[in-house]
Amino acid sequence: MMIRLVILLTSVTISASTHPAAASQCETLTAIAANRTHWAAVRSQFNKATDREAACRAYAASFYETVTTRHAAARCTGDADITALDSEIDAFNELLATKCGG
Repeated sequence: MMIRLVILLTSVTISASTHPAAASQCETLTAIAANRTHWAAVRSQFNKATDREAACRAYAASFYETVTTRHAAARCTGDADITALDSEIDAFNELLATKCGG
């Protein structure tokens, strides 16, 4: 299951990075802050979830959102925003590895 998830996330990330509509949109600082609040809620909500599969799907979806947001923000915002988004990506990557791995 983990191998399929990694392959899916990799292909989605590559597709998003080559898709001009997704890449051309700039994220505003307000939108990034709202997204970070949402991602924190996802991590909190599924922290003690009994449905492992649902939690893993939510983590994978949020991981994808953070990667696409970071990609769009990299073209428009400062280094501080990118660093914050990198920490979000790392957090979801760690959750996927520890809670959803093999």
